[in-house]
Amino acid sequence: MSITEKQYEYALARVEELLPIVDDQMSANDKNAIELSVVSDIVIAYEKEHYPIAKPSVSELIALSLEEKQMTQKQLAGEIGVSPSRINDYISGRSEPTLRIARLLCQMLEIPPAAMLRV
Repeated sequence: MSITEKQYEYALARVEELLPIVDDQMSANDKNAIELSVVSDIVIAYEKEHYPIAKPSVSELIALSLEEKQMTQKQLAGEIGVSPSRINDYISGRSEPTLRIARLLCQMLEIPPAAMLRV
């Protein structure tokens, strides 16, 4: 069954109405909790189809992780034993890290290996 935009908008509005009412103390069998679950599923299904989120590229992962860790390209380069220009190449997308370097990047930046491999 395909969800229409009107159904999505209604479900989204209901989610906003129900969120202040439903809390963790409420029984899962409460009618509002059940309705929140159902309309949330509708919103999620519609957004997956119409607003898919692409997996970040290797360059985006590295850049975002550096920013989160407040680390410079030069600092990262020193930690993993490559030149700062090589880190810049990874971030700009001019080159991809080798598996050995990718493993070091994952460890240093706390990036899940599956994300680095885009799995």
